[in-house]
Amino acid sequence: MENTTLVIYDCESDRIRTKVSEACLDYGLTRVQFSAFVGKLNRSMREELFLKLCGLLDDSPARILVQPICEADVAARKLKEVNAHLLGRVPAEMKEGEQAAP
Repeated sequence: MENTTLVIYDCESDRIRTKVSEACLDYGLTRVQFSAFVGKLNRSMREELFLKLCGLLDDSPARILVQPICEADVAARKLKEVNAHLLGRVPAEMKEGEQAAP
């Protein structure tokens, strides 16, 4: 079963940060912020991606989070956009049922 998956990371090394973002794109995830991707992955794909990302790290400071999100949480999300068209494409799963934050 596929779940919406959020991947966020903070890497000091530009080289590693670029490789992490390329790996996320290879797994079909869509960038939602500079160091955040979202998309549908099943459990084995999440584990495979996490292991791949961990393998890219060296001794430079880094943090990676691969977080599945249940459908109830996806449905309850709040999204506020201002001139977001200037930031690039927003994935469909972020647009469905979006609610403006107060």
